[in-house]
Amino acid sequence: MENFPEDAQIADQQVSSASCHWTPFDQAMMQRCLELARAALGRTTPNPLVGAVIVQDKVVVGEGFHPGAGQPHAEVFALGEAGERAKGATIYVNLEPCNHYGRTPPCTSALIAAGVAKVVVGMVDPDPRVSGGGIERLRGAGIEVVVGVEEAACRQLNEGFIHRILYKRPLGILKYAMTLDGKIATISGNSTWVTGKEARAHVHQLRAACDAVVVGGNTVRQDNPFLTSHHPDAHNPLRVVMSRTLNLPVDAHLWQIAEAPTLILTEVGANPDFQAQLLKRGVEVVELTPLTPRQVMTYLYERQLSSVLWECGGILAASAISDRAVQKVLAFIAPKIVGGKIAPSPVGDLGLATMTEALILENVTWRQLGSDYVVEGNLPG
Repeated sequence: MENFPEDAQIADQQVSSASCHWTPFDQAMMQRCLELARAALGRTTPNPLVGAVIVQDKVVVGEGFHPGAGQPHAEVFALGEAGERAKGATIYVNLEPCNHYGRTPPCTSALIAAGVAKVVVGMVDPDPRVSGGGIERLRGAGIEVVVGVEEAACRQLNEGFIHRILYKRPLGILKYAMTLDGKIATISGNSTWVTGKEARAHVHQLRAACDAVVVGGNTVRQDNPFLTSHHPDAHNPLRVVMSRTLNLPVDAHLWQIAEAPTLILTEVGANPDFQAQLLKRGVEVVELTPLTPRQVMTYLYERQLSSVLWECGGILAASAISDRAVQKVLAFIAPKIVGGKIAPSPVGDLGLATMTEALILENVTWRQLGSDYVVEGNLPG
């Protein structure tokens, strides 16, 4: 997870320290909140993923999740389903209820009006408009509030939202698939397929959970990817291509936008004739100066995106790491050896001369997917 700013950690501790007792039933209900919240994966930015469950005498009487920005929050849907049964009930919600007017009224007001007796919160909202204020208002109205149930899982689900709020930029995730000897393709450039179907299915789920996926021009020319979630009911991310020259194939799959939108980021004045062709097909083209990963993440933040998946080649991956546009790495490793002195590697030159300079991932986890493995960790600082 993220290394959060100290002031955010202190605020979180101050709110949650008063109540840290919960039961296995509380944990089960919070897991149900997370399950509900995942129904809107990739669709809520810049808002978080939130689910809510209302329980009366250990019987679920109302459920809901937030489907997207501008629509009612999870608590409102759950209260609507519960009706009069919400009075005296307990509501579980994975994120602190809001206490401010945005596109929708504050959820704290709805909870107080419904007469709930207890609110169980997974984590404090890092948004300064909310942080601790929602909990304080509920307690001020005589409602019991418990904070911190399944907090690690709640943070994991909304890590993109948290990062966006605290650091004013999207969470950058670098994903690559490589052989056991560290190659992402053969010496001829062929990369179909490095990993097996289980690992590829996991990548499709990862895309569905992200707001955008970024590649460079070389990936478009060599792989001609679709960059979709490959599931009819799943969210497809905004597909972003970084190219300074726009020396790109005319018939690439990414120019077909019926299934998912495509955004080209290029430099001022690059290949105007090709730009015109792309615009006629409905592909969005934006000129950025300078065209760097850092600038791209700033631009995507301004577009209110929270999580960005980098599925690029080694040169752009190294640039994204150096530009601090990446905070998390997911490396899919296949038990294959292809060899080759010039076969490409997942990360290009970072300018590191000694092993002591190597970037050491933090909070590392790994698991098996078919015959492949995925290693996940956060880049330092």
